[in-house]
Amino acid sequence: MATGSDAHRQEDPANTTSVSNLQTEIKGLTETAQQLLTDKLLLESEISQVKKRASRLEEEIRNLRTPPMVIGHIQDLVDEGAIVRSSNGTVFLVSINPRIDESLLIPGARVALNQDNLSVIEVLSDSWDPLVVTSEIIEKPSVTFDDVGGLEEQIVQIREAVELSFTNREDFKRLAIDPPKGVLLTGPPGTGKTMLAKAVANSTNAVFLGLVASELAQKYIGEGGRLVREIFDLARKRAPAIVFIDELDAIGSKRLDSATSGDREVQRTLMQLLSELDGFTPLEDVKIIAATNRPELLDNALLRPGRFDRIVEIPLPDEDSRLSILKVHTKKTPISGRIKLEEIASRTDGFSGAELKSLVVEAGVSAISKGNKKITKSDFLGSLEKLTTNRMKDKNDNSSGLYD
Repeated sequence: MATGSDAHRQEDPANTTSVSNLQTEIKGLTETAQQLLTDKLLLESEISQVKKRASRLEEEIRNLRTPPMVIGHIQDLVDEGAIVRSSNGTVFLVSINPRIDESLLIPGARVALNQDNLSVIEVLSDSWDPLVVTSEIIEKPSVTFDDVGGLEEQIVQIREAVELSFTNREDFKRLAIDPPKGVLLTGPPGTGKTMLAKAVANSTNAVFLGLVASELAQKYIGEGGRLVREIFDLARKRAPAIVFIDELDAIGSKRLDSATSGDREVQRTLMQLLSELDGFTPLEDVKIIAATNRPELLDNALLRPGRFDRIVEIPLPDEDSRLSILKVHTKKTPISGRIKLEEIASRTDGFSGAELKSLVVEAGVSAISKGNKKITKSDFLGSLEKLTTNRMKDKNDNSSGLYD
């Protein structure tokens, strides 16, 4: 028979089950609490990100609701502030933001004005017309002087007038002479005027600004002159620089007494160009290259020394020049050994450099269409016959006379 102490030592199965259940519940509650704590931290992080985004959006909304500033220019500085001209032409005496660097506050500076009291809030950088900005050629052309055939004498003249001014400044000072300001390239279409300008841009470290003169012919009074002034201002700022103006006769034609309003605006643009070429503001390290195939139309004021100091004529190539041009265009082209370039050069009398390049291209197209690996003599002769026929058609076509 069991004693009382033995009965106490025996465990109650119900109590054991209850303790086990409590431990299981405590473990489950602990895991749930840990999960809830993790979720709380994640939610707090998301709330923080949402608040930052809301703050940014509120800042953007405030900026969008901020009234725009008026653009103006400083005319003069006085003790009380600055005299500014707003965009509508009205002149005001206004206060200046004390945080602005005083060295930036100069007459002519472009500034932002408060819309309410027109006080000077900020000094802005100079603005350039999109046409002026896009005229700057960032990447150098791939054309070099080695790619220009038959123009050795013209290459020497243009390099003396342009490159020598950049590389031998001290020699010009020692001789007390001013370097040439500009070079005018004249000659029939397709003789290599623009290609020469590209080669100059490739051979120098100067900034190259290129545009067509017809882009300067604007509709409204003074716009063309403003563009010319901005182009030369940009060139002076980027100096050393080269300004290339193609088809100069578009704005450089002779001035006539009987002219329409459009002609008078073109003449105003021309007068601004004349002033920039030889005016009170020196060009210094800015050189001008212009090209035209109608030099007889140009105003005499453009042609005098001091504006275009050198007039380089580029004629149609002679036989030796044509051979040189053909060698340039076939330098990397696989051609048959039966082809004698001398014979091709002798049969292309009157061809321009552009037509000779077209001759090689047409011969290449013919070879590709036949599946040949090289250009054969028959390809060249067929291309020559095709171009010659087209030239004869152009000469016999009188329809162009309708547009003279």
